[in-house]
Amino acid sequence: MPPTLASLVHHTALKLSVLAGEDRLETPVRWAHVSELADPVPYMEGGELLLITAMQLDAEDPEEMGRYVRRLVGAGVVGLGFAIGVKYDEVPAALAAAAKEEGLPLLGVPRRTPFIAISKAVSAAMAAEQYRAVTAGFEAQRELTRAAIGAEGPAALLARLAAHLDGWAALYDASGSVVAAAPDWAARRAARLTAEVERLRARPAPASIVVGGSGGEAGEETAATDRVELQSLGTGRRTRGVLAVGTGARLGTAERYAVHSAVALLTLTTERSRSLQEAEQRLGAAVLRMLLAGEPDHARAVAGRLYGGLLDAPFRMLVAEAAPGSAAPQHPAPTAADETPAGYPADGGTGTGEPDATDPLAALADAMEAAAARTGESVLVVPDGGRLIVLAPDGGAAVSACAEHAEGVESRRGTAARPRDRAAASHQGDDLVIGLSAPAGPIAAAGAYRQAEQALSVARRRGRVLVEHEQVAAGSVLPLLADDAVRAFADGMLRALREHDATGRGDLVASLRAWLSRHGQWDAAAADLGVHRHTLRYRMRRVEEILGRSLDDPDVRMELWLALKATAPGPSA
Repeated sequence: MPPTLASLVHHTALKLSVLAGEDRLETPVRWAHVSELADPVPYMEGGELLLITAMQLDAEDPEEMGRYVRRLVGAGVVGLGFAIGVKYDEVPAALAAAAKEEGLPLLGVPRRTPFIAISKAVSAAMAAEQYRAVTAGFEAQRELTRAAIGAEGPAALLARLAAHLDGWAALYDASGSVVAAAPDWAARRAARLTAEVERLRARPAPASIVVGGSGGEAGEETAATDRVELQSLGTGRRTRGVLAVGTGARLGTAERYAVHSAVALLTLTTERSRSLQEAEQRLGAAVLRMLLAGEPDHARAVAGRLYGGLLDAPFRMLVAEAAPGSAAPQHPAPTAADETPAGYPADGGTGTGEPDATDPLAALADAMEAAAARTGESVLVVPDGGRLIVLAPDGGAAVSACAEHAEGVESRRGTAARPRDRAAASHQGDDLVIGLSAPAGPIAAAGAYRQAEQALSVARRRGRVLVEHEQVAAGSVLPLLADDAVRAFADGMLRALREHDATGRGDLVASLRAWLSRHGQWDAAAADLGVHRHTLRYRMRRVEEILGRSLDDPDVRMELWLALKATAPGPSA
């Protein structure tokens, strides 16, 4: 226990007497300080036992003593020790009355007890408390370490931690879902903190926040129930998980040691070493290369126990990009002669290193991997620079997590927002487009890759987050482009532009086709045309003026592109 006024009063060598504030003797003492200043408040920090002889005070003046004591109480002084037999043979009645009025404990210090003895007693008690806290912290660390390396792993660690804190503890995975809690009822309490966990995950690790309790971010009923500390887990900027601990009061020194030990141990169990992660990525890249090269048997042999189960049932191929507004290069599916997937680093590395915590591809990978880990299914995730390639079991938790994640991004982006609003939303971390293939097996992996690429292209053009190949196949308009009604629509839409071009005042149709084919990239389209980008910008403004339509509208761009395809010479498909 830390030193208190009561422990000092009970110290047989000090011989202190209680003259006021008997009901507040259990107050902890942070330090014992001697000051004869008439106003020592500027030099107080709070929690001190102030020792005085009243050499500079008129301790018999009720008004002066009233002001003096009130200032001490306001500064957080927890007690006043008065030396008897130095200036005053007895404690002045005015001082005693003021202390009783303000509820400030007043201790009589006999002449034979030097102030230094009181200071030493406080210092010794504080040192003993610190030693006890450190010892308890080391013991807690040993217990938590034994629990962490045991068969139950994090669950046992959380149980030991909750018992040590006389509270509760919970662990969240990289996606923000509760994966373990102790005691069992704490899972419901932890589930109510998902918003706070999401805020913490958005910050670079390590980071922490306090919810409820004094000085916390009190939310739904938290201030009235407990004080919760959330600590991020991870050795880099990317948060791998979150630890939550709930207690009835602020953590003491021993409890703080225990929490720090738990954070370190959980970080070790949730943060895979960089070498292991890179090795798994190289293995996954090798499996993917063999599948796309038409070598499923070799891929199965290389996959082993890590990814072998993924190839025993139908899977989905997913391709995701993080920049829908840019003109991403088209990646044709590799043939048997290709050594690596198109655009994929030959060494199987990530190309960009560990993603940032705000990287939309990293968030998608975390969501899918966390869902797969909860159900025990295999999932192959291959970072590819600005892309992500994933193989996941058809109908499994990872595919469902992908759909849920896409819905969340779509909701934040706002499906009814104007194009410029959607562009602004993309700068807030929602730059994500995903193409998902139909179910396939190892033999059809290359076809699944092409399907995912096609779905990704459609998602990019439509401004959608996720498009599945089934949606493209079922709703494709390409076979209809040869229809006479479609050609009539296309001719009517482009007639004004063709009439303008016939006057020799510019080539608006060719300029529009180049600009659309380059996804609105001015420099690339201008280079294709052999004109300056300012010339191209002027031509696109003329297109808008002549048509009376805005090229910022994705529907307008789609209709114009289909019109160009439908009226182009040769096969429209």
